Order: sequence, then C-alpha cells, then structure tokens
Amino acid sequence: MRTSIATVCLSGGLSEKLQAIAAAGFRGVEIFENDLLSYAGTPVDVAKEIADLGLTLITFQPFRDFEGMPDAQRRRTFDRAERKFDLMQELGCASLLVCSNVSPEASGGIDRAAADFRELGERAAKRGLKVGFEALAWGHHIKDYRDAWEVVRRADHPAVGLVLDSFHIYARKTDLRQLNAIPGDRIFLVQLADAPWLDMDVLTWSRHFRCFPAQGDLPLVDFMAGVAGTGYQGDLSLEIFNDQFRAGPPRTVAVDGQRSLIYLMDQLREETALPGNNAPKLPPRSQCLGVEFIEFAVDDHTAAELGQFFAGLGFRAVAGHKSKAVKRWTQCAINLVYI
Repeated sequence: MRTSIATVCLSGGLSEKLQAIAAAGFRGVEIFENDLLSYAGTPVDVAKEIADLGLTLITFQPFRDFEGMPDAQRRRTFDRAERKFDLMQELGCASLLVCSNVSPEASGGIDRAAADFRELGERAAKRGLKVGFEALAWGHHIKDYRDAWEVVRRADHPAVGLVLDSFHIYARKTDLRQLNAIPGDRIFLVQLADAPWLDMDVLTWSRHFRCFPAQGDLPLVDFMAGVAGTGYQGDLSLEIFNDQFRAGPPRTVAVDGQRSLIYLMDQLREETALPGNNAPKLPPRSQCLGVEFIEFAVDDHTAAELGQFFAGLGFRAVAGHKSKAVKRWTQCAINLVYI
C-alpha cells in the first residue's frame, strides 16, 4: 500500500511541507485548500513541484456542506463544486474529499443525499474525476460510516466512493463489523489518526489531540484488520490535527509519521495479510543488554563539585578525553561520565 499524509499535519509553507513529505518516504499527499491560499505560485506550479518530488496528489480537501442543502442553495453548492473541479484539474488531482454536511440548514434523508452525490458523480466523471464521501463524527445528519456507505451505495455511481477515517469511526465508538459488507473497490481512501481517550466534545478532541498511530489509545490494528477484510488496496493516509505537530520541524514530524505507518503495518502482518501490502518493514526492535555509563552535562564549577561527590561515593577518576573536558569515574562495573 502507498503511504500518504495530509499537508495539514505539518508546519511551514506548502513547498516546505511537500519537501518534508517526500524526504520522509511518502509517495502520496493530500492537499488542504488552506495551504494553497498562502502559496506564492499557481496551482500549475504546485502540480509541477509535486511531480518533481516524485509525489502523487491523491486527494484535494475539504469540500464542505454539500448534501441535502435546500433548493435555494443547491445550485450554488454545485457551482461551488464545479469551481473545485476547475482547481483540481489545474493541480492534476483526480479526487475530491467531501465531508458530511454540518449545516443546520441541511435536510436529512439517505435518498436525498444519494441523489445529490449521483449528480455530483456525473459532473465529476465528465472531467475524469471522482469524489469520496466521509462521515464526520459531528455531521448534522450523517455522522456514521455506515450511513455514508449507504449514501454511496444508493448513489450507485462509479465516480462516487467512500472515505473511511479511523478517528471519526472510533470517536463515536462505531461497530467495525459492518466494514466487511463494503467492497474494497468502493472505498476511495482510508485515513488514519490515533488519539488519547479524552472526555470532551468531539470537535475539540479532533482538532487538537489527534496523533500518529501507536501514540494514542485507539485500537488501529483492529480498524486496519477490518479494512483488510474489505479487500481495499488503495492509499493509507495520515490526517492529523495536532497543535504540537504543527509547531514542530516538518521533516522530523513527517519521518515520525512514516515510521508510525510502517509500524502499524508490521503489527497488522502479525494478525492478518493485508492485500497489496508492500510497505517497507522496520528492523526488529533493539534489545537493551545493559547500561554502559551514565552521562552528566555540567559546567566547570559544577564539574568540580560533582567530582568531589563521586569521590565521596567511592568512585575513582580513571580516564579523561585527550581534547575535551570529559572525565570517566568508575567503581566496579559502574561508569559515570561528565562533560
């Protein structure tokens, strides 16, 4: 499976983010619209930069408040979608991620939503594009992946598929068993995020406390086992909203993200065979066989006091570095070093 990451995970400008993503070994990237707003070039420039880095733009997002809008606003909603399609074609992106509607003006009803997506699929297909539907945990009417799948199923259009996001599913503690009923080729994207279990409103939890796989409390191996059961063979993408990540160095955070996905795949291999999984494996964990020395970082004044303290404990100064202010104190098999 190709590993991917959303630009929203990282700090910096779009170019810096893309370079960090490529350097970390990702081959796919999701672009958030906000990253384009501060970019100095054109969408065509972005497309060239992505291609030059060996990346593939797997989706553009988000497209909000789409399905179920009142008739007075429905036409404007589709006009807005057409403008997104224009932009996507300049970017060289074939897939638009549509979040479930959070507007209080939206009407409910699976059939109504399916009709909207059928028309959107028709419009997308004419341009060689496709749309993926994601159920937000705080959606006004659709907040469950099972309802989102039913919309996609009833829309019955090859350009309309499902997006699964581990956070939104676990945030509502949704049963994973129904994943098996979804054909893998109808899933257009799988997004991954871990998180600590916190007792707070879901939107705040999502926007500030997501983290990489294995850094939180969500059982992502179970989630991925359910995805594997569908036969899904598409991209695995990290979508992490985290204040600390967006304040950290983008290359360091991107590398951590890539390793988290590889580690998750390693865990999954132990339980099930994931179709099309050709992700690299991490080397076996290193085993600590002992402690060679304890190092202290001190200034000149503190070093003298520390030396007296070591001597009082029965340690002997046995060696010093030939060019640096480093001394080794020892007692039996215990080694202490200060620099």
